[in-house]
Amino acid sequence: MTKAHSFHIPVMGIGFTIDTPLKVAPYGIDSVISLVDDKLFEKLRKMYSEKFELPYHEITEKIEDFRAKRITAYLNLISSQTEKKFESLKNSAAELSQEIHDYFEMLPDSAAIKEEFKRLKDKFSPIDELKSWINSHVKMGSIDVNIMTKLDKVNYKNGKALDHEFNDAHAALRGYANSNLNSSIVFSAGMNPRLYSYIEKFADFYPDENGTIKKKIILKVSDYRSALIQGKFLAKKGLWVSEYRIESGLNCGGHAFATDGFLMGPILAEFRDKRAELIQSTYEILVDTLKAKNYSIPKKTLPLLITAQGGVGTAEEHQFLLEHYKMDTVGWGTPFLLVPEVTNVDEFTLQKLMEAKEKDLYLSNISPLGVPFNSLKGNTKDAEKLALIEKETPGSSCPKKYLVSNIEFTEKAICSASRKFQKLKLSELDAQEISAEEKKKKFDQIVDKSCICVGLGTSVLINNNISTKIEGTGVSICPGPNMAYFSKIMSLKEMVNHIYGRTNVIERTDRPHMFVKELYAYIDYLKVKVDEAKASMSDSQVKYLTKFANNLNDGIEYYNSMFSDLKHKFELTKSNIMEELNASLNTLKHLKLEIEKL
Repeated sequence: MTKAHSFHIPVMGIGFTIDTPLKVAPYGIDSVISLVDDKLFEKLRKMYSEKFELPYHEITEKIEDFRAKRITAYLNLISSQTEKKFESLKNSAAELSQEIHDYFEMLPDSAAIKEEFKRLKDKFSPIDELKSWINSHVKMGSIDVNIMTKLDKVNYKNGKALDHEFNDAHAALRGYANSNLNSSIVFSAGMNPRLYSYIEKFADFYPDENGTIKKKIILKVSDYRSALIQGKFLAKKGLWVSEYRIESGLNCGGHAFATDGFLMGPILAEFRDKRAELIQSTYEILVDTLKAKNYSIPKKTLPLLITAQGGVGTAEEHQFLLEHYKMDTVGWGTPFLLVPEVTNVDEFTLQKLMEAKEKDLYLSNISPLGVPFNSLKGNTKDAEKLALIEKETPGSSCPKKYLVSNIEFTEKAICSASRKFQKLKLSELDAQEISAEEKKKKFDQIVDKSCICVGLGTSVLINNNISTKIEGTGVSICPGPNMAYFSKIMSLKEMVNHIYGRTNVIERTDRPHMFVKELYAYIDYLKVKVDEAKASMSDSQVKYLTKFANNLNDGIEYYNSMFSDLKHKFELTKSNIMEELNASLNTLKHLKLEIEKL
């Protein structure tokens, strides 16, 4: 499971990384495609079929199991074309093309094959020898996919609910399982027992006697306990989790799943210290299950990767995660939104991202899922939403329906960002006898929900001149807070050189350490929760807030101790870090006093 690079590009939105593997996998870089939008896949498959002169047969909604079939067809196209580009890159060794040089130049300086390539090239090795060496040493990046487990709506045919195997997430899983890919599937947003059980039906997820798994499982987790529970659940089904991908609760892009005040550093330390225990406890269960099923038993313990992502922004932070916490790779997401070679961001939004400062990047309540969602002020989807509110017709026409989950007014779930829901909710609000101030507050909460399942995919259509007649031109974007410190368009090579410390693309000198930035976000989050509790206090809220504050306090103490003990790390910024930690501790003390008064 050795990787060419020590970083990966996580999934971003719905369309921002929808074809990223085609652009970066030939250079050995892993990246992730979201499996939310089969309609978008079909449009992209048509475009790429024309571009690569491939036969295209439309998969319409009249075809049985169309969602899974669209996903399989798109993934197979991306897989075949990426492999074709990779083979072309390897074959260009005879001419020592720019592409083959780029491959090796982008590798970490510590990569043994980088030095070996230079040695072979400099000694004028025969072309056949060099080409043979490249074929056996150069690796393609993985074409991974992501399923957000909460997006598993029931689907209907002729008004009748289909079996759960045709739910959105189940169909997406089947689409991936039936593809030609040899890669990993990332499950995010928590545990879905029914979906996890469905994985059992597909042979590609099981190890052979050599420990090879064609389709590996990655779990995105926020703490060790969750990883252990989910890992054991899957092991009892004979399924191995090949990677636990730890994401910062609040210092990340997209939906933000806040922990109960547990900070990233202590969480990473727990995974580092308990890695052997995690492997052993789940592997024993796995072997027992495989024996019971009469499946192949691997000859040795299967490998397990532990990776981290969320807010990393400098080469020093990147290396620290690898060395101090023994992470196998580090995820770099948000900065890649400014790399047009890699992600799909339209020109207007790119400009907004470059100009964005801390005040422009905020944790919003626009997601119909009811989960805090990182957003950018002034995005065109918000402008579209506000225009509809001004016309007194708030809400989306809901053309895609991927986020439908509300059954407050209807038997069949609808989306809280839809015009139908908001009309019903506002009618209910009109009938309430409450103050004008309270009514305005509730009105704003209702109409704040945005159609992100469309907005997060529109950019790729705009960039490729594909019709947006159904979707409209509004773009939602979900960068993490880290975007405030990246302010220019970059090439892939520039971004990779920044990650490995060969250059520095951050012009600002006041960027906080990633752990401090996350701490700030958690304290701001706690302030909001304390204010909410003042309006409607309950014993359970006070208990939750007290626990949250105590966990933050423990986290700050951990950081104070860790940074004090570090030698030859963060020497230029350590004094600032310690000052920021102490200031945060004082703020937290005041918040704890407020909680006690409640």
